[in-house]
Amino acid sequence: MTRTQVVIVGAGPSGLLLGALLHKAGVDAIILERQSPDYVLGRIRAGVLEQVTVELLEQAGVGERMHREGLVHDGCALIVNGQLHRIDLHGLTGKRIMVYGQTELTRDLMEQRQRLGAPIVYQAEQVELHGFDGEHPHVTYRKDGQAHRIDCDFIAGCDGFHGVARASLPATALTTYEKVYPFGWLGVLSDTPPVTHEVTYSHHERGFAMCSMRSLKRSRYYIQVPIQDKADQWSDEAFWDELRRRLDPASAKALITGPSIEKSVAPLRSFVAEPMRFGRLFLAGDAAHIVPPTGAKGLNLAAADVAYLSQALIGWYGQDRRAVDDYSARCLRRIWRAERFSWWFTSLMHRFPETGEFGQKMQLAELDYLVQSQAASLAMAENYVGLPL
Repeated sequence: MTRTQVVIVGAGPSGLLLGALLHKAGVDAIILERQSPDYVLGRIRAGVLEQVTVELLEQAGVGERMHREGLVHDGCALIVNGQLHRIDLHGLTGKRIMVYGQTELTRDLMEQRQRLGAPIVYQAEQVELHGFDGEHPHVTYRKDGQAHRIDCDFIAGCDGFHGVARASLPATALTTYEKVYPFGWLGVLSDTPPVTHEVTYSHHERGFAMCSMRSLKRSRYYIQVPIQDKADQWSDEAFWDELRRRLDPASAKALITGPSIEKSVAPLRSFVAEPMRFGRLFLAGDAAHIVPPTGAKGLNLAAADVAYLSQALIGWYGQDRRAVDDYSARCLRRIWRAERFSWWFTSLMHRFPETGEFGQKMQLAELDYLVQSQAASLAMAENYVGLPL
């Protein structure tokens, strides 16, 4: 039997970041992860970081490579009716975003934890959470055929939408809210230079498209497709041809294509479970909420949860226990604002045939107002770069 202060379930970026912040403050934590390190690093995810997320990573001590290799963006772009319009994020808000792949961020946090000798258990099987509705929770799991138990003060569920943390709660303990969108994103990763130097979103009569990047030599592109489409239905050539149709003429001409190194269809949903605390168990990140990727909020919301949770736990051990009680309410206020923005931006940029011609005209009118009005551009920009913690 082992004893620690906090058990963190999940070694994705939110669990690793929480572990790093707690370690820096002298709070002991053990991280449990059901997958292998290679599997964790093999997940292909977005990497648009809000300024507050960048600052959290700096605080955790993993900002050096991010600042060396990440791409700082002062703006983003919208393509409407074949015309490209730039939103000056920095000019409007004084803030910037950074493009730094989630895989690289996760690698930085994993390597830091290894250097520090902080405990992490990979390939932990049959993880079960016990006693979190009382004062003495514990976690059991199996590793290499052996049973293990960890006694702790708190459990942090950072194990994603399909993880054990939320599933361990009684059905009556949570209220859930969900919207499932009737389309998906077909995404292609390619070792080609990005077509634009800033993240670009396109509204087109054929459907939404997005151009982003992981580096100056690796690009990530998306197009809206029917939810029933499979990635293997789309050849690389068919994808590139469809993407060109949805870009402005200059971008379409400048697009450099190449073989895909990853291709997948991602469904879009909005989901929130509340409250995010049940006794000594806390939910964070995708365990508690999902947003459509349109507004690049998923990773950033998880980082904000971790900021609040680390403050709450550090405060507890510093004899200030109020932040633990406030954790769920603080998170949910920011989460619902981000959910609103992601829902609005998704509704604005995608093709919804069921809305008819009137709905399409309303989208175009809203987009015209957005790119022509400084007030509307500011409202978008301050949400895009991230609301303050």
